[in-house]
Amino acid sequence: MLWKSKLSDMENEKIINEGEQPEIVKPAGENNIKKNGSTDQIDITPWQKFRARKVLFNIVRFVFILFCSIFATITLILFVLYAVPVLKELSPLKKTDISNNQSLKKDPSYNKQLGLLSKDIQRLSLKVNGYTSGQSYIVINTIENRFSLYTNKKLIREGFCSSGSYMMLQTSGNKKWVFKTPKGKYWIHGKTTNPVWKRPDWSFVEEGSPIPSANADSRYEYGVLGDYALTLGDGYMIHGTIYKRFLGMPVTHGCVRLNDEDLKVIFNTLNIGSKVYIF
Repeated sequence: MLWKSKLSDMENEKIINEGEQPEIVKPAGENNIKKNGSTDQIDITPWQKFRARKVLFNIVRFVFILFCSIFATITLILFVLYAVPVLKELSPLKKTDISNNQSLKKDPSYNKQLGLLSKDIQRLSLKVNGYTSGQSYIVINTIENRFSLYTNKKLIREGFCSSGSYMMLQTSGNKKWVFKTPKGKYWIHGKTTNPVWKRPDWSFVEEGSPIPSANADSRYEYGVLGDYALTLGDGYMIHGTIYKRFLGMPVTHGCVRLNDEDLKVIFNTLNIGSKVYIF
């Protein structure tokens, strides 16, 4: 029968096809690849292990060197700041004694120089005594904003003050003011209790107000200069302040400000004509 012969031919062809399976050729180097589940693992050669260890060693060495450098720097700084001054104090200073050098004493140029130095010392001593007489005087340090009050060349009181700010104020025209405390040797021109401040022109310019006439009522303010004031001339004074939190800082327009307690002692100690040294 025809259909049976065709069925037999189809079965024979299937058997032949199933038996012809091509041989799979593995690429070179595939023997080094091992399968573990679904993940491929590649064998690491000894050279690769050596390179990885070398990189790790370099990193560790760099960190160690950096740490040692920082430690050495900090140690050196601490040594310079603390150890060196202590060593200087502990080590005895070697002094050169030339007073018994007979050959030097016979040298004319040495004796001449010694005489000149002695005259200079006497001249400076007289000058210092002239500045620091037995009377009371005050020294004002505008750098540190401190004052020192002396009587009979002895310090009797010191403390903070406020001096000029060195700020500059300029109008739309050409007029300008620099708020600085003058330096030099001055003396007390006058003493006032319950002083009244007559505001100068710059006070109105500073707040943006029009400048009034010379004797306008708006120029006079009460209670802003404290209980006492000592005038130095040219509009400068030593007086109190309502801004006590700024003492010790350069914030004034040129006058010297003090707190109430210090101002009272200075007012009662200094007289008209007492010296005022400002630097």
